[in-house]
Amino acid sequence: MGGSHFGSRRSAPRPPCKGLTDLSDSSEESFGYDSRPRRRNTLMLTMPSTTTEFSSTLAQATGGAAPTPGDIVLWAVLVILAIFGLILLFMVLQVLKLFVQALLSDARVSLLDLVMMRFRKVPPELIVINRISAKKAGRDIATNMLEAHFLAGGNVTRVVRSMIAADKAQIDLTWDRATAIDLAGRDIQEAVKTSVDPKVIDCPSVQSGRMTIDAVAKDGIQLKARARVTVRTNIARLVGGATEETIIARVGEGIISTIGAADDHKSVLENPDRISKTVLAKGLDSGTAFEILSIDIADIDVGENIGANLQTAQAEADTKRFQAQAEQRRALAIALAAEHDADAAKNRALVVLADSEVPKAVAESLRTGKLGLMDYYRMQNLQADTGMRSAIGGHPADKQS
Repeated sequence: MGGSHFGSRRSAPRPPCKGLTDLSDSSEESFGYDSRPRRRNTLMLTMPSTTTEFSSTLAQATGGAAPTPGDIVLWAVLVILAIFGLILLFMVLQVLKLFVQALLSDARVSLLDLVMMRFRKVPPELIVINRISAKKAGRDIATNMLEAHFLAGGNVTRVVRSMIAADKAQIDLTWDRATAIDLAGRDIQEAVKTSVDPKVIDCPSVQSGRMTIDAVAKDGIQLKARARVTVRTNIARLVGGATEETIIARVGEGIISTIGAADDHKSVLENPDRISKTVLAKGLDSGTAFEILSIDIADIDVGENIGANLQTAQAEADTKRFQAQAEQRRALAIALAAEHDADAAKNRALVVLADSEVPKAVAESLRTGKLGLMDYYRMQNLQADTGMRSAIGGHPADKQS
């Protein structure tokens, strides 16, 4: 086709163009080609020869005429387009099976979208299979929405399956809400399953390491209870709602407060369902991602007599306190007795001192004439009589001893 074109334009062959020869020479100079015998690089020898071969090929294609620079550019563009077409054909063949599968499943996806998925690094198989599944279940989800969720890091298959399950269970679950739940890190498929089939939560949980919830009634008897909470996922509050740990904590708090408000432990043992009704009436599922359906007391046992233990401990503490106070009073009495003994010894010393002053006073009285001699003798007789009576009757100090 190229030969006929050039043939129609020029009737006779013409000599090689001088500009092409100059271009060939300049190309040889630019590539470092030199006709003088010297060492040459292998690459410098190969490229001019390749250019010459390409020019010869173009000359043969154009009917023997030397190609112009425009012809070279044209053929280069044609070669690039051919390579690009082969690549595009290869990519189309890869996704052709998916295109036919989507077309036959009434979930049409254009070939251009399938090819562009390859460039966006989105697996076309994943998008097409999930679109077909949703379409067959009655949910028409656009491919760009599926791609956007995949590129955002979500699990497309899990979201589509959860939406299909929710639709079959007549649960209102939109695409935006399902993708938001999935991107938030929640298991949307498990949430839909729990909405259809409620699950049971043990209270206390196994991870806490405790087997029972311990509480004390007003009579001081300890009760050990274990409950089972049946919950259902609330899809509307799944984003931002509290988890199972909050449910367990609230139920445990309700059981403790209900047992603690009972007058005695017997009333709790007689009606354990009273705990369930009281706790369930408090609305413990508010602000959580679950809806509490029932709270059942699985087991309740009698523990220790906490009141008696506390009273015993209080009595022991009071005994020690009273003993300490008695010891304090005894030490105070001993101190007071020692103080009184010291005062008595002091008074006796004062008496002895006063007795030693009597002879001095008598002598002074005799000297000054205030006391007569006969008076002194009478005083001596009186003292002798007193001493005799004391000897006969016994000294008071001897009687005390």
